[in-house]
Amino acid sequence: MSSAASSCFRTRENGIDLFVRLTPKSSVDRLEGVETSADGRSHFKARVRAVPENGAANQALEKLVAKALGVPASAVSVVAGGTARLKTLHVAGDPEALAPRVEALGPKPGLPRGP
Repeated sequence: MSSAASSCFRTRENGIDLFVRLTPKSSVDRLEGVETSADGRSHFKARVRAVPENGAANQALEKLVAKALGVPASAVSVVAGGTARLKTLHVAGDPEALAPRVEALGPKPGLPRGP
């Protein structure tokens, strides 16, 4: 189990909470692996094309995460950090089934990490 990816989420009784750093107004929609901030907290890096107006970037992030984890878009919601770059998303579902999917989004051994 990747310690970096596993520190980017916590399991709950009804799903998982996922920690994400969002960059809106990007050229692509994608998850870019795990990043550790200066305070030692880990989070997934995400980029979306949507602008941060009227919740458009948050909605794009919810759809991106839902697609990456193979869950319905309605199962993902921003629960903290609605107007901040660092967000907490709740993914509803079986935490035992979701945890390995989140782990799979983490860094892959032998692949180059982004710039």
